[in-house]
Amino acid sequence: MHALDTRHQKGTRRTRIGRQSIVHQIYHVIASTSDRKPEFLDFGTARQVTRSLASSDNVGITTTLAFVVMPDHLHWLMQLHASKCLPVCIGRMKSLSAKLIHSHSESSGSIWQRGYFDRAIRREEDLVAISRYIVANPIRAGLVGSIGQYPHWDAVWMDCPT
Repeated sequence: MHALDTRHQKGTRRTRIGRQSIVHQIYHVIASTSDRKPEFLDFGTARQVTRSLASSDNVGITTTLAFVVMPDHLHWLMQLHASKCLPVCIGRMKSLSAKLIHSHSESSGSIWQRGYFDRAIRREEDLVAISRYIVANPIRAGLVGSIGQYPHWDAVWMDCPT
């Protein structure tokens, strides 16, 4: 990598360039655990992340369209609502899930890596394909043979695919 090329350097601000928070915009968000530790291998711990997504929906900040909680990261397809900006929404989800996890497991320490990746979805016809991509992550990772065998996912458009 050239010294001036910062496209792939960790910790740079390049990932935030052009980031906008648009009310009613749909985003695909990927958030990783601290040091990519497999924090969510434990069923109860993974469920605390799911609870934090539901909480965000219940208070009207988001509508979750699809998600999968992988052992060391989260894929979340959601629509942003109200006047909450995307960083505040993601920060709230990470904070609440960390509190729930610490309460569940009586642990402490950092759960989430700083920052996240987001992509605004521009075309509605892409939503089902993106949703399928998201929920198929456990299959591609070799964790299960079919998504029906993996407990930590949901999508508004899909029944359990094989």
